[in-house]
Amino acid sequence: MKMAAVCGSGLGSSFMVEMNINSVLNELGVTGVEVAHYDMGSATPDLADVFFVGGDLADSAQHLGNVVILNSIIDMDELREKVKAVCVKEGLL
Repeated sequence: MKMAAVCGSGLGSSFMVEMNINSVLNELGVTGVEVAHYDMGSATPDLADVFFVGGDLADSAQHLGNVVILNSIIDMDELREKVKAVCVKEGLL
């Protein structure tokens, strides 16, 4: 499975979310998941199975398919909850 974090420029915030997703996956004991980060302009549906984006980019990200909207990109509790939900849905937990 592939997960991706997407932000406007593909630099700081998406990289931070990528690292936080990896941390959550480690906490949950989930293995075999690739995590990457992209900017909105280069993100395409074939790059990941699920995309995590901030609420400010929700409208711009709909073309990606399976999108998880983060109300706050720095809220670890929210990210943990949403990553766990994806893992449960995909049968990884």
